[in-house]
Amino acid sequence: MNSRADLPSASAAGAPDPAAGLLQLIWLASPALPVGGFSYSEGLEALVHAAGDVTEQQAADWLVEHLHLTQARSELPVLAAAVAAWRAGDVARAAALNRWVLATRETQEQRLQTEQMGKSFADWLRNLHAGHPDREAAIEQLARLPPTYPVAFALALAFAGAPARDGLLAFAFGWAENMVQAAIKSVPLGQNAGQRILARLATELPKAVDHALALGDAERQAFSPMLVIRQAQHEVQYSRLFRS
Repeated sequence: MNSRADLPSASAAGAPDPAAGLLQLIWLASPALPVGGFSYSEGLEALVHAAGDVTEQQAADWLVEHLHLTQARSELPVLAAAVAAWRAGDVARAAALNRWVLATRETQEQRLQTEQMGKSFADWLRNLHAGHPDREAAIEQLARLPPTYPVAFALALAFAGAPARDGLLAFAFGWAENMVQAAIKSVPLGQNAGQRILARLATELPKAVDHALALGDAERQAFSPMLVIRQAQHEVQYSRLFRS
């Protein structure tokens, strides 16, 4: 594997269009992106199954805790570091981050989720950027890792050229939308309840992103034992809507 991947520079492409950059982030945050995010509840379905009767407030509390205990301490800081690595053409650094993600997936469902979504994201990027040699080369470097989801998403953010904080907010909002849809289906909840939960998560996202951006490599962690227990329980749950 080459240790570098060259991405087109802003100067080569001309001055970036702020509107185009914003639309790229909205696109990347969309739950309609064909990477399978809608098929995972990340333990929420197991929580509902164990509790038997979950309220809107309880579902919202669980998702807020999930945001701050896992996304803000693991996925988001990896994403920030991987964006910097791709922009620097440092494939070795991206590969090291990718290995860290795999090493911290403590259940089969967690690992399969990040592997499946990472591969699907790389396939989507390959299709989207066909005919652009520099980007095709970077995507092939990504595919050979093989990619986890945050490391694959980071390459898309590197292509978009958006500020790191904006890119992390887009990633986190896409996660929040998928989780709210999981809550609507598994609790179950109405659409208005889902929107109230999403509004609450939206107020928490900037704090989670800022926390993630402040973390160094030695401070990043994926220690969430109750989440791991729920994921393990879900693997043997009799009836399931979701893959995690």
